[in-house]
Amino acid sequence: MPWPFKPNYRKQIARIEVTGVISGAARKRVLDALKTVEEKKFPALLLRIDSPGGTVGDSQEIYSALMRLREKVKIVASFGNISASGGVYIGMGAEHIVSNPGTITGSIGVILRGNNLERLLEKVGVSFKVIKSGPYKDILAFDRELTEPEKNILQELIDTSYQQFVETVAEGRSLAVETVKTFADGRIFTGQQALELGVVDRLGTEEDARRWATQLVGLDPEKTKCETIEEPKPFWNRLLPGSSSKTRSGLSAGIDWVEFELSTSGQPLWLYRP
Repeated sequence: MPWPFKPNYRKQIARIEVTGVISGAARKRVLDALKTVEEKKFPALLLRIDSPGGTVGDSQEIYSALMRLREKVKIVASFGNISASGGVYIGMGAEHIVSNPGTITGSIGVILRGNNLERLLEKVGVSFKVIKSGPYKDILAFDRELTEPEKNILQELIDTSYQQFVETVAEGRSLAVETVKTFADGRIFTGQQALELGVVDRLGTEEDARRWATQLVGLDPEKTKCETIEEPKPFWNRLLPGSSSKTRSGLSAGIDWVEFELSTSGQPLWLYRP
């Protein structure tokens, strides 16, 4: 016997937040939330993006999941304070994009960073003896300079990732690839400029995006409930309000950033670095 008070999700829209750096943890959370949207048969999704970007693979997986969901659900993205680099990339998975006029967006490009500590190691008398199976196995080693062949290999890697990014933006916004390349040089721009370039559809707030999403599926913006899909909280977090992740200290957030920097060293990133 069906439960008489079961929510009718077809008369609601879903909301998912993508905040902070896009990495493995964010990818898992967002993919789980997208699966929930599909299983509950929400007719529309409001995708709120407030992210400087992140790793290439994780951004691509979120984008691919959004493209699959688009076959069943109307998706409207809302760009918040910042939606740059990988944040733009996953935004391409939405049918429509709304941005605040002052949103920091753009930064369409790829960056790969390594560290060269050779001079510091010489001062403290530390050196490494490396046995490797091939000349490029220790590419981006922190105890020496890159060789010219290594630079060429890494540049080709970056160029390939960049081309994937440009083609996705061109396809998502119905622009020519060459047109996208005129502004896809790593620069950042405002939401107002993004509208002029064709990267977003409208200027407005998250509320404007919510209303648009409801209208796309024939619902009343004044009456339609918007349910935020969140990761289930541990039992103790539900009992103790102060234990929410939103109350983490700045130190904890800083540690998370350092861990991300260390874990992604040497990886191509779609990440805006102010």
